[in-house]
Amino acid sequence: MPKTTTTTESYALLLRTDGTFELLDWPNGTHVHLNTLYKAIGCQNVAAVDITDKLTMWLDDEGLYNGSVVNRPATLLYAAHQPPHQLYYGHAVITGGTDRHGNTLGLTRDQVLELVEHHLMTLDIPIPAQRTN
Repeated sequence: MPKTTTTTESYALLLRTDGTFELLDWPNGTHVHLNTLYKAIGCQNVAAVDITDKLTMWLDDEGLYNGSVVNRPATLLYAAHQPPHQLYYGHAVITGGTDRHGNTLGLTRDQVLELVEHHLMTLDIPIPAQRTN
C-alpha cells in the first residue's frame, strides 16, 4: 500500500505599522520559527503576546523603547479579543496558538481569512461585495 502523507498548510500574518499586511508561510515541525519572526519583524528579540489560546502576536521585544511606531492594526486586533492595557509598537506577526508540546502553530486558512477581514474592517477599507448582475 502506498504511503500517504497529509500536509496542512499553515501561515502567519505580518501586520506592518503602515497598515499593510503580508501572508507568510509558517513551516510546521521545524525550528526556523525564530528566524522567520526576526526577519519579518526586523528585530533581534521577540516577545509573544497571547491574544487568545489560538492566536499569538509576536513583536519586537524592544519596540516600545527603540523608536518603533505604534502598530494600530496590532493594537486593535488585541483590543478586539482582550481589554486593551497598552499600545503595541513595531511590526507584528500573528500565529496560531501552541500544541501540547508548546510548539507554535501556524494559522489555518480560515483564521487568516478572519484576520484579514478584521484588519480591513478596522482600517475602514471597503470590502467588495459579490456582483449579482
